[in-house]
Amino acid sequence: MTQAPRIAAPADLVLAWYDRHHRDLPWRVSPPMAARGERPDPYRIWLSEVMLQQTTVQAVKAYFALFTSRWPTVTDLARAETEDVMKSWAGLGYYARARNLKKCAEAVAFEHGGVFPDSEDGLKALPGIGDYTAAAIAAIAFNRRSAVLDGNVERVISRLHAIETPLPAAKPEMRALVAAMTPADRPGDFAQAMMDLGATICTPRRPACALCPLNAACRVLGREDPELYPRKAAKKAKPVRLGAAFVAEDETGAIFLRKRGETGLLGGMTEVPGSGWTARIDGETGPAAAPFAADWQACGTVTHVFTHFELRLSIYRSTVPHHVQAGDGWWQAKETLDGEALPTVMKKAIRQAIPDAFSRR
Repeated sequence: MTQAPRIAAPADLVLAWYDRHHRDLPWRVSPPMAARGERPDPYRIWLSEVMLQQTTVQAVKAYFALFTSRWPTVTDLARAETEDVMKSWAGLGYYARARNLKKCAEAVAFEHGGVFPDSEDGLKALPGIGDYTAAAIAAIAFNRRSAVLDGNVERVISRLHAIETPLPAAKPEMRALVAAMTPADRPGDFAQAMMDLGATICTPRRPACALCPLNAACRVLGREDPELYPRKAAKKAKPVRLGAAFVAEDETGAIFLRKRGETGLLGGMTEVPGSGWTARIDGETGPAAAPFAADWQACGTVTHVFTHFELRLSIYRSTVPHHVQAGDGWWQAKETLDGEALPTVMKKAIRQAIPDAFSRR
């Protein structure tokens, strides 16, 4: 009696696809590298996963190279000056990640002997590591059978199983499906394969379904537009906050800067002086909110979207004597602005007032 041909499990199909089509990423040990005996470095996996939260791979690559060049090990990062870490992070956004990065490095270096815990529970006990990051590190760095669910994997799973529950309510169902699908063998490669599949084939727009290793099992393909998945709850309009930023330039071309408080949004980062950010239309966002008296000239507005609100800043510029001070600020030469821990919104404000501020070397 002839036996029916074995139908490959979805995980086998995904891993076979990954072996041929994996992305080469600077923090990744690819299948050919693994075959040569190389093993993932938990420090590099952790660093990349923290950087990749809410950020694209392309944007992260340069920052990852900078961090691993300056601080090759977790102990090196733990011993770094916090201000240097914040400066190196500037522009990557979500700055609480940088503060937690430093705290986590210190915890691993000084409380765990420089060795990352190899379990999800142990990893989640560290500063700044939540469910997703713990699962990713456990799977990729330690080959634990952990269910890794990022945005790319959510998209693959939602289409594969035609999940009608909108995000974020669908996350527990998706996680359970990923857990059932994750193989005991090569769980780290499987997690990265699913991420790559979502990033390169099962994309948000115009997915390349004909090339997908799971197309025969996909419950959405051929029945409904895959772009309609994952289902998402209707978005609420972001509230708007108003504020003012004051760009003071002295006779040498230096710009007056100060440091934000250590806590709260953009905590510990560098800024130009400004008003508070208020939702009230009658809030003070004009020259009366300036840090010191000067001939402040309006020079437009900038808009910056944070996770929970949209900020609209009125920008003012003035040329003032070098000796003017306002609290704990300092004068920074334009040629060295790129070395400061200026978040994107502050760079926007400076560029609005002085268009060539970041072009001088």
